[in-house]
Amino acid sequence: MTAATAVFSSQLAPVFMRYIGLKRALGRRFDNPTRTLELLDQFLRDEATTYPDLNVAAFQAWCRTHENVASGVRRFRMTEVYKFCLYRRRTEPRCYVPNPALFPKQHQKLQPYIFSEHEVARLLRAASGLKRGPSSPLRPEVIRLAIVLLFTTGIRRRELLGLTLGVYDPRHATLLIRESKFHKSRLLPLNRDIADEIDRYVRARTLRNLPVSSDTALIWNDSKGGRAYSGTNLRCCLRSLFQQCSIFTAKRRLPRIHDFRHSFAVNALLRWYREGAEVAAKLPLLATYMGHASVVSTHYYLHWIEPLRTAAGEKFASHYGELVVPVPVREGGQR
Repeated sequence: MTAATAVFSSQLAPVFMRYIGLKRALGRRFDNPTRTLELLDQFLRDEATTYPDLNVAAFQAWCRTHENVASGVRRFRMTEVYKFCLYRRRTEPRCYVPNPALFPKQHQKLQPYIFSEHEVARLLRAASGLKRGPSSPLRPEVIRLAIVLLFTTGIRRRELLGLTLGVYDPRHATLLIRESKFHKSRLLPLNRDIADEIDRYVRARTLRNLPVSSDTALIWNDSKGGRAYSGTNLRCCLRSLFQQCSIFTAKRRLPRIHDFRHSFAVNALLRWYREGAEVAAKLPLLATYMGHASVVSTHYYLHWIEPLRTAAGEKFASHYGELVVPVPVREGGQR
């Protein structure tokens, strides 16, 4: 059940609905948090006699019903209830608010893998050798295009799989991302090389008499009458290429599809430093291109890797190096 169709029936139902309505009005889909609040609503409805309101005992009892799930999932659900309680406190100052310090510990965030241009070139060569199949007659071309778009545009996996031929404008070399995260749409300008990749792919579809109507998926296969690759199928194809090309993280794990998005942001920053551009002025452009509401969200993707550290240091030295002078050494070796 989604946020749009959620039905609440406990005594807190009106507050739940106002809270969800506010979040959706701000542009959030809010599906997963809504499902969490539905679970809480059902609990409060079924246990209304024992727990007439959401208090510490009710919250602890509700949390015990989630002991069968992973600690990270429990923390997420408890945090969503915590946020709801903070919202409720605005109009009900005496209402209960759980203590987040008592929630399960947050999992350590995964360190993203930053692909280099050399590694992407190896992946593209390996993609050309993929086997075609009855349901994927263009597997080499499709996976190659997927890698190119993920690395050069930083689009999300869901955005990639939602692309159709109609959102590509060959005349102006742009991609239209419709109603993505936070219900935001954006137009992505592409450089000529990327546009040529898409043009070659469309020609390959035409030569094989495969669908080229504007509403057909860009990342397409012939399964079930023709549709976009699923996230699972794309992930399996890319993981096999990572293994074939011996691309592993520092912990010898395979990279994630989302790591291409991190790589896009870091490589954009690296390119600007090497060009001598004003990086601070460029960041709002990067945020807009990636579909972020603000530069703050973009900072999450900007990782301080060694080539970036070197480029930033060289830029600093070129502007201010002459101002950095060694401290004179006095007799006796003292500074």
